[in-house]
Amino acid sequence: MSEPVTVVVVDDHSIFRSGLRADLDDSVHVVGEAGDVDSAIAAVTEHQPQVVLLDVHLPGGQGGGGAEVIRRAAPAAPSTRFLALSVSDSAEDVVGVIRAGARGYITKGSSGAEVSRAVATVAGGDAVFSPRLAGFVLDAFGAAAGEQAQTDEELDRLSAREREVMRLIARGYAYKEVAAELYISIKTVETHVSAVLRKLQLSSRHELTAWALERRLL
Repeated sequence: MSEPVTVVVVDDHSIFRSGLRADLDDSVHVVGEAGDVDSAIAAVTEHQPQVVLLDVHLPGGQGGGGAEVIRRAAPAAPSTRFLALSVSDSAEDVVGVIRAGARGYITKGSSGAEVSRAVATVAGGDAVFSPRLAGFVLDAFGAAAGEQAQTDEELDRLSAREREVMRLIARGYAYKEVAAELYISIKTVETHVSAVLRKLQLSSRHELTAWALERRLL
């Protein structure tokens, strides 16, 4: 019998981390946990796991969430592979974390057995995606490469935090809800929204929603 795959679980909800640990099968050995960007980087650097199960939206760091963890931790753990495990199934989140270097993306609707199999797949060097997310990846890196390049150019005008705020506002979140989701003040949300509208040359949140829908970012 082969040795279990070593894993660090990164999610900002401790109850989810506990439940996931209990659901994973014996082929996976959790060696560490983290709940924010900075502690995740420290855990990956310390434990050098084979795989990191990584939520996309995390507090801390410079506001880049899971993608920031990958970019900052990968140089210190070159053999570690990253597997996104998130409640979000938005195209922006999927493409963003894959561009950062994740080897796969599965949703939190997956069973413990499915997550365990995905961990083994990624540890073995292959990529894995929840079935309905594969289209996002194909569109981003395949047939729709030209369209995606234009969208990327527009998104590059925004900081990582502004992209997070943009996504939530475009989905209809109130400023107060965005502030709670991202652990920032309402005033900071207002500042980010103003910057997003200015950089994208839009005049209202309604135009922002239309812009995001047209580019399949929601």
